[in-house]
Amino acid sequence: MNKVRISETVLRDANQSLIATRMPFSDFEGILETMDKAGYHSLECWGGATFDSCLRYLSEDPWERLRKIKDKVKNTPLQMLLRGQNILGYRHYPDDVVRMFVARSVDNGMDIFRIFDALNDFRNIRVAVDEVLKRNAHAQGAICYTTSPVHTLDNYAKLAKELEEMGVHSICIKDMAGICGPQEAYDIVKALKETVKVPVYFHTHGTTGLGPITYFKAIEAGCDGIDCAISSFSNGTSQPPTETMNYALKQAGYETGLDDSILKQINDHFKPIKEKYVKLGQMDPFVMGVETDALVYQVPGGMLSNLIAQLKAQNALDRLDEVLEETPRVREDLGYPPLVTPMSQMVGVQAVLNVLAGERYKSVAKEVKAYLRGEYGKAPGKIKPELIEQILGDEEPITTRFADTLEPQFEKTKEELKGVARSDEDVLSYIAFPQIAEKFFKEREEREYITVSYSIVKK
Repeated sequence: MNKVRISETVLRDANQSLIATRMPFSDFEGILETMDKAGYHSLECWGGATFDSCLRYLSEDPWERLRKIKDKVKNTPLQMLLRGQNILGYRHYPDDVVRMFVARSVDNGMDIFRIFDALNDFRNIRVAVDEVLKRNAHAQGAICYTTSPVHTLDNYAKLAKELEEMGVHSICIKDMAGICGPQEAYDIVKALKETVKVPVYFHTHGTTGLGPITYFKAIEAGCDGIDCAISSFSNGTSQPPTETMNYALKQAGYETGLDDSILKQINDHFKPIKEKYVKLGQMDPFVMGVETDALVYQVPGGMLSNLIAQLKAQNALDRLDEVLEETPRVREDLGYPPLVTPMSQMVGVQAVLNVLAGERYKSVAKEVKAYLRGEYGKAPGKIKPELIEQILGDEEPITTRFADTLEPQFEKTKEELKGVARSDEDVLSYIAFPQIAEKFFKEREEREYITVSYSIVKK
């Protein structure tokens, strides 16, 4: 009997996709030990936007959150999403910072690292993969899925081979916009299974409604594992529901290792939490629905909500359709980058600027200029030559790995933060998000002072 491994995303991607990663640790602390007994392949609980959100909105130390989860989850591997050389931020960091981040993540309890680069330029994940392997953790290389004239089956198979040669333990096809159809999933998984020997996983979203059938066809082609979200936090811009996929797969003769009664307990825990976010207005009905326009514009759910927010701020929401039509044109001009962080934000911002200015590229976002200079890596396709000329003039784009131009930063920053940072983890938080981390450190001091003062008064 074939086994399909199921990873649970409610603590990270479902939380990020549906409520912008606003779930505090207290919301799920009480169910972690039960989740540990469900038979999941892994719990995706860290990385992505969780780090930023913990510091910025929840007054939580992300490292402490990881340690607390590990303390309750003894048997199920913990999984994170790592943006390669970008780590968890939006720019490239020096190699010493990437290595230290991976090392400290393992020390604090991380088991599986899903590592991707927004352009599938694997020069930008090599250092992270190497450090994960050195730390005896599981390195999973991810291929960002998209469609364009340059993204062919042959191209995806070559990328998979490159990852396998790098030494990854497994490969994930990452369909962040939920635009991969069932036949495409079947073909791509089959092509990868014929090319590499390591296990192949598939990740998608419910944005377009294709998720469950896409997963099913991927599994028929030999896919080893999928990402799902417990049903109360599933569908829409989240993942397909865990219980539904578990039920369908078991009926079709696959083994999942999941315990149905425990899945029910998990869902019963998260149902009232969902109700709370709906009442607070933090779970927008828009992200819960099916948005088939994504099949036309390839805009992932998170990117769509960003576009709406930008246009609202400019009192220009009535121009959303124009922006959606402009988005694929900008993407083509930029050499067909996959629309995943940070490329999705860059393409979206530029599409908004083009529409609102009434002239294409009259105003150019600084990140787009950096991209054209080669700071994010090699574009999958050819960037429009006139655009390079218009923006860069005589400046030559760099063709080497951008991180090779960066000075080591960790020890220098650690020295600067003496008396402020209490640990290497604090230093890493600061390097990733300086102003937010600084504010968090200050508030942490204040909270502790109040707590100590209160306990003295009580005595």
